[in-house]
Amino acid sequence: MTHPLPRAMLIDMDDTILSAYSKPEAAWLAVAHEFAAELAPLLPTEAAAAIAAAGRRFWASAEAHWRLKLNEARHVVVADGFATLAATGRRAMSQDFCIRIANRYGLYREEQMTLFPGVHEAIDALKLHGVKLALVTNGAAETQRAKILRFALANRFDHIQIEGEHGFGKPEERAYTHAMDALGVTARDTWMIGDNLEWEVVTPQRLGIYAIWMDAHGDGLPEGSTIKPDRIIRSLSELLPA
Repeated sequence: MTHPLPRAMLIDMDDTILSAYSKPEAAWLAVAHEFAAELAPLLPTEAAAAIAAAGRRFWASAEAHWRLKLNEARHVVVADGFATLAATGRRAMSQDFCIRIANRYGLYREEQMTLFPGVHEAIDALKLHGVKLALVTNGAAETQRAKILRFALANRFDHIQIEGEHGFGKPEERAYTHAMDALGVTARDTWMIGDNLEWEVVTPQRLGIYAIWMDAHGDGLPEGSTIKPDRIIRSLSELLPA
């Protein structure tokens, strides 16, 4: 089905343009295997599962300021994961160890981070079609700006909006309205594209923006989800006219 292009698109960065933070369970498992000798007799699979579960609990209710302090948040998550294991009689881990494994996870994520295939080509083609583009990303200024430079995104967007630089982020309504104002467009002229159902679908739809969910890994909507994106894609290239 062909979709006429809008005047403007607001595009998320992490796990929409970049393969960045998805599949945390697999990433924690890879890191836990690096620490297998220090974890023993605890198995890497047990440690990874406990930390991943602690991460889900933490981010389910975390306040927005933690998005600007990811390293510190990971320290809390890892400590909670091991504390949960210790409460069941498993070996307690020192604070130093928790910090080291959390910091290694951060470095591992940076090492594994990559552009999704065809991203530059798709963005450049959208610009050639006259679409105004805004990169709208949450996170700390230094961290997100470094990704933008590393992956050659700075000159590909008409407006770049980083939570840590502007003082607000998704899902605050002004994160979207500010970006649209910067592009000189209204909600009916705009598409929002991203991987977070709350941030890139629910709030944009409430504002009258056409909301496209990025399902890069083809996992489908979570079981029981009542959120209905206007469209689901697996790559930005799907947005281009046939």
